[in-house]
Parts: sequence; structure tokens; C-alpha cells
Amino acid sequence: MSASPRIAFLASAAPNAQQALETMVARHGQHPPEEADVICSLGGDGFMLQTLHRHGGLGKPVYGMKLGTVGFLMNHYNAEQLLERIAGAEPAKLRPLEMVAQTESGGSTGSLAYNEVSLLRQTRQAAHIRIGLNGQTRLDELICDGVMVATPAGSTAYNFSAHGPILPLGSHTIALTPIAAFRPRRWRGATLKADPEIRFEGLDPYKRPVSVTADSHETRDVVEVVIRESTDRTVTLLFDPEHNLEERILSEQFVV
Repeated sequence: MSASPRIAFLASAAPNAQQALETMVARHGQHPPEEADVICSLGGDGFMLQTLHRHGGLGKPVYGMKLGTVGFLMNHYNAEQLLERIAGAEPAKLRPLEMVAQTESGGSTGSLAYNEVSLLRQTRQAAHIRIGLNGQTRLDELICDGVMVATPAGSTAYNFSAHGPILPLGSHTIALTPIAAFRPRRWRGATLKADPEIRFEGLDPYKRPVSVTADSHETRDVVEVVIRESTDRTVTLLFDPEHNLEERILSEQFVV
């Protein structure tokens, strides 16, 4: 990357993020994401995920600065020395999950997830879910509030709150984690290589409807969901050396 990269600044709707956007554009100019060398995302983790979903296909590295509530995927905000920080940043490559869901109406929808794919009950009735790996049934019936598949980057978020494992970045693993499992009560999920195709089937979907969410994209009344790691999509996040993502994930495992 050149010493004066072309930067596309994107900001959430929060007032402080919009103010930071004005400051950064005044200092460094503004370029469309398609023409930029790097994308600078101003906001929280939610806005970072929006940025990746909208522009991840461009293959441009993304440098985020925290101007939101949660900023696990972001660097600290500082209006000074942005070019030096980008030049010295360490890259972290993320590979999202691909999700394809079949609905009761016979429709099909697909989405990417950089954090997790979650299957959740829609009503007071517990969900009954069959879980398969590579065409083989591994769990005939999980009675639960839901179940999720999380990437290493997403393993410290919803997955960790549901008592799933924290996964090292670059470990080429994913977490399969139940949400409030009732039967089998002792099943705590699994840590898997990122290669397998995971299939969730909703049992009795009319009485016990379920929805699926890939990051923030929700599909309701699903009967089957197939999840696999993407083989052709990667995104690169840039982190200040003292706040690199791998160190953050490691540190989370020693929080007491």
C-alpha cells in the first residue's frame, strides 16, 4: 500500500461517527469504496459487519475505528496519524460462513455470516432440531431455544455468551453451540474443523417454527439450513499492533 492510500470513509448514523466522518474526509479526502485502496469504517462492531457485507466482495482491506458501543473488531478512535497507523497495521484474514435456508413456503434464501449463523425458536414452543454433518445425522433431536455455528472472529460474541468455546484466529475451526439445550441436557456442543457441511432440520416446523439469522440477516419459518465455510470469499481487517485481533481473542480466554 502506498504512503498516501486512497481511503473510503464509511460511518454509522451515530452523531459522533458522523462528526468523525466529516473530520476524516476534510483531512484525507474521500473515495468511493470501488476506487479506494483501503476502507475505513467508523462505528461499532455492528457497523463493521454491515461494511463487510456491503463491500467485502471488493477485496479491499478494512481499518475500523470504534465509535459505537461494542468495538471488538475495531481499533481505538484517534483522528491523528491515521496514515501512519494504516501503514503499520497488522492484517487479519477472515473467512465467512455461507448459509442457505429453505422455508416452509418452498423458497430459498442465502447469506454470509462473519460472526455466526443462529437457528432460533419463533414462539414459546421449544425448537426440535436435527443436526447433520456431511450428510450423516449426528444428533437426532435437540430440544432447545436454538443452536448456532460461530467463526473464530464471532466466537467471543453471542457464542461465548451461550457458553461456547473461544476459537483462536486462523485455527480453521468453527463452534457448534446449543442455546439453552433441554434435551440432551448434557450436550454442550462441538468444536469442528471448518470443512464440513452442517445441516439443521426443524422438526415439526408448523407447531414449532424456527428462524435463522446470519449476522443480522434474518429468515423466518425455515425448515432446513445448510452452513459451510466460504471457499471463495475472504476479507482482511487491519489492526494496530497493540490491538490485533488474535491477541484480543487470546486475552478473552483469561478474563476472570
